[in-house]
Amino acid sequence: MSGFICLSIFPLFAKPVNLNSKELSTPPPRIIRTCCSFGSDLKLAVIPVKKVTQISYISNLGPHQYLGNSKEGNGIIYTKRGGFIDLGHLRDQADWTAYLYSLILENQKYGKTIHRLGHEGGTKELNLIIPANLTNTDALLLAGRISYDLSIWHEIATWYGASVIPLLTERYSSFSIEDAYSNLLGVTLGMEALKSDLPYEQAMTELIAKTLKNLEAVSTEEDTQAAMESVHNIWWTRDKRLPSGKILLERQIEVYPSLQPLLLPGTSNGSLATNFTLNVPEQTQSGEPLIDLYSLIIRPSYKIPLKAIFPQEEKHFITHKDFGVLLLHVEKEARRDQQVPTGPHTANSRSNY
Repeated sequence: MSGFICLSIFPLFAKPVNLNSKELSTPPPRIIRTCCSFGSDLKLAVIPVKKVTQISYISNLGPHQYLGNSKEGNGIIYTKRGGFIDLGHLRDQADWTAYLYSLILENQKYGKTIHRLGHEGGTKELNLIIPANLTNTDALLLAGRISYDLSIWHEIATWYGASVIPLLTERYSSFSIEDAYSNLLGVTLGMEALKSDLPYEQAMTELIAKTLKNLEAVSTEEDTQAAMESVHNIWWTRDKRLPSGKILLERQIEVYPSLQPLLLPGTSNGSLATNFTLNVPEQTQSGEPLIDLYSLIIRPSYKIPLKAIFPQEEKHFITHKDFGVLLLHVEKEARRDQQVPTGPHTANSRSNY
């Protein structure tokens, strides 16, 4: 990550979160904190008089707590250098990185582990292959990569109909323009916090505040509201009611191997965006591909159209190595449904897994 926080490449004593055996055996929920809807004053289909705005501001951040609490001030905040940041997504991915790092270290003595990660668009299983000589740095990178992949599966699964509440689609927020960057920022900060001499939660609290300052987060709720209104009818619309999948006019489906922040139209600067590019963890320090050290195996529900996506194969499950094909299919469907516009403000949505 360049520009505002630099990951050291030589940490030897990264500290795991202090989790007991029960906490290690029970993975966090896929969505730890309430997900935000991009937009403001959005009407609900079932309660037309109620409007939804999920915006936060600097003085409302609160202390970070592993798996969350009511003191955290989550929501969406606009930053002049990092675009819109969803603080709930950021915190969730940091906590998943912390959990997976602890899991990797705990199981390194066995060399491998199989871990069930619950149900989301299908049953999820994580198979880890942990070399005995895996360094703490590599364990951090591996945890970060898996955490990010799980966040992308969430976007894929919700695109195809997965939801927390049965029959209530979450497609309206799938691949929202702030999601992937917020997720990868959370992974990056989580890895940094785990290398700190401070306790994880304190390190995350300080890193979030420092990073938002360096990204030039706007100071008030009204400032983020104004930024959100400036992309009304460009990135989102009020013409539809939640949970309509047509609220978003813009989605970000290119999510590998790196991400640049999406700044407000007319304010983007190529060098500025490049300076704040985030890179998905790809290799160990010795150059070994991280994706060869684990298998994220998903046995999808009937909602995932495997025959249409993989017409030449008879698939009964998919893995993280299939994400590139899945993302291309999502992009094709989004364009067919005219949910990803072709105008000048379109986010680059090519898949490059």
